[in-house]
Amino acid sequence: MGQSHPPFRSARGRRLVGGIRRWITTTAGVLALTGGTVAVSPQASAAGLTPVTGFGSNPGNLSMYAYAPDALPAGAPLVVALHGCTQSASDYYAHSGWPTFADRYGFAVVFPQTSSANNASSCFNWFEPGDSERGRGEALSIKQMVDKAVAQYGSDSRRVYITGLSAGGGMTANMLAAYPDVFAGGAIDSGLPAYCANSVSAAYTCMYSPPDRSPARWGDLVRSAAPAGTTSWPRVAIWQGTADTTVKPANATELRDQWTDVWGVGQTPSRTESLTGGTTLSVHDDASGRPAVEVYSVAGMAHGLAVDPGSGTEQCGSTGTYYLDTICSSYHTARFWGLDSDDQGTGALPAPTGLTVTGTTDTTASLSWKAVPDAASYVVHRGGTKVGTTTSTSYTDTGLATGTTYSYTVTAVDSAGAAGAVSSAAAATTTGYTPTCHTTSNYDHTVAGRAYRSGGHTYAKGSGQAMGLWNAFTTRTLKQTAPGYYVVADSGCPA
Repeated sequence: MGQSHPPFRSARGRRLVGGIRRWITTTAGVLALTGGTVAVSPQASAAGLTPVTGFGSNPGNLSMYAYAPDALPAGAPLVVALHGCTQSASDYYAHSGWPTFADRYGFAVVFPQTSSANNASSCFNWFEPGDSERGRGEALSIKQMVDKAVAQYGSDSRRVYITGLSAGGGMTANMLAAYPDVFAGGAIDSGLPAYCANSVSAAYTCMYSPPDRSPARWGDLVRSAAPAGTTSWPRVAIWQGTADTTVKPANATELRDQWTDVWGVGQTPSRTESLTGGTTLSVHDDASGRPAVEVYSVAGMAHGLAVDPGSGTEQCGSTGTYYLDTICSSYHTARFWGLDSDDQGTGALPAPTGLTVTGTTDTTASLSWKAVPDAASYVVHRGGTKVGTTTSTSYTDTGLATGTTYSYTVTAVDSAGAAGAVSSAAAATTTGYTPTCHTTSNYDHTVAGRAYRSGGHTYAKGSGQAMGLWNAFTTRTLKQTAPGYYVVADSGCPA
């Protein structure tokens, strides 16, 4: 897969069969836009981008390039950025905007690069099991690059993130699934669900008409790829243009279903926001109220990476082939991961004390705290994410989900804009409960934890209502009326 043409099969180790299939695929597929030929990635040579060698056995035959700001301190985060088909490390470095935020927030960026020796269109082989599974091929090469960068730059191994466009996005999803112990977060730009395909033909299906699987089945693909016993998962941002005809927008829906299921949260967003560039952000919070999955839908955007050239705080990148002028995705992704150094407790002011929840409603939580001498303002964080600024010692957070617990902290900010130490956390639980409805097979209900199996039959969790035989053919509708409580609602399920 890539931008304008299909996911050509890897040639490495498959010279006979792979060569025939690649010829067929190339003939039948859509050719690259540059003169109808297959583009070969140039060598990365942009100023500031450095080739790195000796990063391991490199079974995926990739090249490693990196960018690190001057005087980068030890313990800084690390970002891995994967280019799309027909692109290169230098191309992604020049257009994506990631170096801008590496300089601003202080982190290193690794730009892996594949080539036509691996794939005729220089795509990462996200659809090849031998290149996308843990400990194999290109996936292992990327993991080895992370290890090299952590050692070389003294990066914080707990704050490693990965992002990618198109084929790079498909590989990003696979890396998040295969290495949840390595990556704290990821961003999948115009990409596909983890392990959606394991062949060239399946890759086409995923790109143009992705399977409409249940969240539980998508989630199972992630859980089966991860190390046994994994309980901690990366936070995932999903970027998709509504006018993408190469990787259809339905992929974003399936990605949302996959990662919300992995996190054990619902597919209904906790809240939505309208951003610049015709972008709608849907946020899915975890149990503590911290964003776990975010979906950015860019109205009218075709296939590519969202950039927003300019010198504004929220702008980045430059336009080009598959770099589309809409919104700076790298800025919002960096903020989602918490890479911004804003309001992170670097100033001299002490932490506010006495943080208390003074009241809640179905959708709001009100807080108060004791004043800090010399504080010009206060910043309120929900689940580690900034949600507001105030000059008073009280704040009301709005737009919350009903019946949900959120964790809050506060920092005091001095007249120079430096945030002080972070307060102790306070938990607020909103009132009420919003019923949700789920229609799927009895098997999927049990996998998702909405029902349980007993003696070959299925029963709704909480109410214990009989649902029939435990199999993948009997379909029932369950309505969740309280946390952990479901009732059968086949006759109608109004939210």
